[in-house]
Amino acid sequence: MPVYPPEIADAIREPKFSRTIDDANAAGAEAKFDCGCFFRIEMRIDGDDSTIREIGYQSNGCGYMIAAAESAAADLLGRSLRDLHGEVEINSSSGRPECSVAVSRAITNAFADHRSRRLEEFRGEKALICTCFGVTEEAIEHFVNAHHPVDVSEVSAAIRAGSGCGSCRMLIQEIIDAND
Repeated sequence: MPVYPPEIADAIREPKFSRTIDDANAAGAEAKFDCGCFFRIEMRIDGDDSTIREIGYQSNGCGYMIAAAESAAADLLGRSLRDLHGEVEINSSSGRPECSVAVSRAITNAFADHRSRRLEEFRGEKALICTCFGVTEEAIEHFVNAHHPVDVSEVSAAIRAGSGCGSCRMLIQEIIDAND
């Protein structure tokens, strides 16, 4: 009798993304203490459009977690952070949604790590809020003062800030709220 349902067995038979990325500039991890699983994802995000060029993961998790990781990696590869809008949806049809949640959290942590790395690289004299697109606090404040947006999506549509990984959306909303 098989251990896993056919769709899970197929996904874990020959994992395509179970590897490390030598020149990764985004990494995130998550652990599930109830079952002892650990999951780490690494990405290389490049270009003006911040596209995920390479992706890999390591895990000691079960087949359900590996299947969720394979699905997520396949979905993310080649996508730009702007297209993702800070949202990561993992196919939880594996039968264990908690494994998909762990993978999703690790990806969110990797995006936050990428943002932190971009902040460290920034050498300008102005505070950088959106690292995905290099938008400063001053530029956001200027737009907010001139156009009085209600939410972050209006700022994102006009000057791209907040339309990448999404980790700066809370800061942008604070700038909008302070302008009211």
